[in-house]
Amino acid sequence: MATITALETRDVRFPTSRHLDGSDAMNPDPDYSAAYVVLRTDEPTASGEPLCGYGLVFTIGRGNDVQTAALQTLAGHVVGMDVEALTSDLGGFSRHLTGDSQLRWLGPEKGVMHMAIGGVVNAAWDLASRRAGQPLWRFIAEMNPAQLVDCVDWRYLSDALTREEALAMLEEAAAGRAERMSELESRGYPAYTTSPGWLGYSDEKLARLCREAVEEGYRTIKLKVGLSLEDDLRRLQIARDAVGPGVDLAVDANQRWDVAEAVEWMNALASYDLAWIEEPTSPDDVLGHAAIRRSISTPVSTGEHTHNRVMFKQLFQAEAVDLIQIDAARVGGVNENLAILLLARKFGVRVFPHAGGVGLCELVQHLAMADFVAISASMEDRAVEYVDHLHEHFTAPVRIAGGRYLPPTEPGMGAELRAQSVEEHTYPSGIIWREDAQTTATTDMKEPAR
Repeated sequence: MATITALETRDVRFPTSRHLDGSDAMNPDPDYSAAYVVLRTDEPTASGEPLCGYGLVFTIGRGNDVQTAALQTLAGHVVGMDVEALTSDLGGFSRHLTGDSQLRWLGPEKGVMHMAIGGVVNAAWDLASRRAGQPLWRFIAEMNPAQLVDCVDWRYLSDALTREEALAMLEEAAAGRAERMSELESRGYPAYTTSPGWLGYSDEKLARLCREAVEEGYRTIKLKVGLSLEDDLRRLQIARDAVGPGVDLAVDANQRWDVAEAVEWMNALASYDLAWIEEPTSPDDVLGHAAIRRSISTPVSTGEHTHNRVMFKQLFQAEAVDLIQIDAARVGGVNENLAILLLARKFGVRVFPHAGGVGLCELVQHLAMADFVAISASMEDRAVEYVDHLHEHFTAPVRIAGGRYLPPTEPGMGAELRAQSVEEHTYPSGIIWREDAQTTATTDMKEPAR
């Protein structure tokens, strides 16, 4: 009997703040980071190496040690488990972690502990799909409808979507699975990009990157907004001049505004005919999003900081959003994201997955592709975010061509980091951070006394 022999964690951070990659109105200097988790087993692979499952939780620097510690807290729930039992009942495994009566007090089902559960759950799905020799999107897409609904925790959802309704939707979608899988493999999945639009970039860099994005095939570009209306108007005009009339522009305020301020600001930007406004206010304010949506012409979106399936349910019930961003590492892993995708199908809400962070492109592409094949049965007016940062650190980085994600072919979910990258970027002992500390100390010594 093969078992889980270890749950290992690392605090991995990348100094993206040096060039303001990822900068926005609320997060001006992020260091993209991963609380990294590895589930080790004693099951041998064809190469003789033990089979492992990989997961991560995305943070933006300070606090990544807290997130890593939360992951480690779950070791006692996982180490010693039978690999076959775990991977054959991923719904049960998810409920095993979320059901801890003492850890649940730290949420319930939200915050650092819930994201840690999501990281371990994702590592378990990575392990299961590696065992099956399939990329995760295909592993999910080839599950039958009953298996898919068994992955979901239906508690708190039945007033909006029952297990029976979900089963009927999945059975309806099953009819065209083979054709959609073939379409996905031949065309890929649409992407949009945020890479040109970070708030800390100069006007010249914004214009240049917008032009390059269009040349690379992107039809939607997202800009960060919210610090200065004057700056936002100028930057949107620069972007529009760079891309021409045939490319959509979207904006993201990263929770910067109160409700009234969001309405006033977005009315001032309305002439740009924006594809959506993302996170215009607090991610917890369902009614605030609904009020904003009623008051502006731009479609409203949120989701990357939405804690769990219950909050998504409320966003849908309140008619607070036109589209959502799911996040592979924010909620309770693949299982809870499947619940959210089923809710989105029920309420007819479009899904534009969030991927602005280390490893998020690698992970969330699988969810979008599985959704197309097995759940929503649509790629119409949908796209996965793409940012051109840090993919070189992964053993199976995303593949993009013509503004579209190409379906992964390697087994697993794509979270495995290169061993050298882990060693060099482990905080604070990795060489990248030792050099950074030495540079800071040298600079401080050279500054004159005041």
